[in-house]
Amino acid sequence: MTFKQITQRIRVPTGFALAPLLFISARPSPASLAAGAFVAVIGLAIRAWASGHLKKNQELAISGPYAHTRNPLYLGTFLLGMGVAIGGGTAWFVAVFAAVYLSIYVPVMLAERDTMCDLFSAEYEEYRKHVPLFVPRFTPYGGHRANSYAAQLKRPMWRAGREFELSLYMRHREYRAALGFAVIYALLATKMFL
Repeated sequence: MTFKQITQRIRVPTGFALAPLLFISARPSPASLAAGAFVAVIGLAIRAWASGHLKKNQELAISGPYAHTRNPLYLGTFLLGMGVAIGGGTAWFVAVFAAVYLSIYVPVMLAERDTMCDLFSAEYEEYRKHVPLFVPRFTPYGGHRANSYAAQLKRPMWRAGREFELSLYMRHREYRAALGFAVIYALLATKMFL
């Protein structure tokens, strides 16, 4: 088993393993909770936006947030987790979370890159040349398919590609991330008052 395969298997359990450490070390304050919520809500919004553009393994997603980063779900998860860590009010835990997240998810993103190359070969190679793996580009990508789609619908390039589909958001059960955030934040707020 390769390191990439191992990280794919341990990514979710690792998050659950970090949760007790968060609650044990947390020293939340109104300021830390507010700052953390701000960051986490941005992460939730990116995840929601991405899930409404993703038809996993059926077509290459290049619209919405996928026009800025190849991994908007992971970017959103990173911001969501950073927000929760910031909300905990312990600087060292924020650093631990960032280090653990990046050490696990960068190999996962690389493994998924290999899968996308296999599924969408030439189209993905072109997309990959222009859209970064994780840190978003400022201007949206407008690949050949997006250009054709924009011309066909007589849309400006920045609106090219697939529109957000609420049905995809629901199918991916993305609302669970928001529910999980609400529960964790309620627990952090409770700890602040105890």
